[in-house]
Amino acid sequence: MTIGVLALQGAFIEHEQMLARLGENSFEIRQRRDLERSMDGLIIPGGESTVQGKLLRELGLFEELKARIQGGLPTFGTCAGLLLLAGRIENDARTHFAVMDITAVRNAYGRQLGSFHTEADFAGVGAIPMTFIRAPYIASFSGAVQALAEVDGKVVAARERGLLVTAFHPELDGDPTVHTYFLDMIRTIK
Repeated sequence: MTIGVLALQGAFIEHEQMLARLGENSFEIRQRRDLERSMDGLIIPGGESTVQGKLLRELGLFEELKARIQGGLPTFGTCAGLLLLAGRIENDARTHFAVMDITAVRNAYGRQLGSFHTEADFAGVGAIPMTFIRAPYIASFSGAVQALAEVDGKVVAARERGLLVTAFHPELDGDPTVHTYFLDMIRTIK
């Protein structure tokens, strides 16, 4: 299996390292020609959603990636990636790919000083470590969206068909649970 990792800004290297640890191939998406490669899934990393959205458009990647995601390309967004996939952002008029039937709240836990680490149950597999850095959360969802994890009554992970999002950064904790879930999701969809 080969996973494309959006590598414009943010924690993309850690996702690549986790995929390698799980025995999967990945490549970085930085420019249009990178989209010529075949991929079984896409990871949109954490970072700054506004910057990533701007770069996606400036580099001519936005429309092609949106079309692929809408066409069924399994996609996993962490933190900023969640915001890029969200259909609505409660405290921001901008949307980006807007392909997931969720309403997100930007910087919901405050600024950098509001970052924290905890453990919570994920999708019935038990407690996993979760690192939140200027994280969003999912305020509401509908349609085919399934909540996969909650922290303090807030949804912090969800899935809608081939789309997976987490408000936290599983790539920073060394626990492969969420990446394994994404890879299994791809295998199930194929």
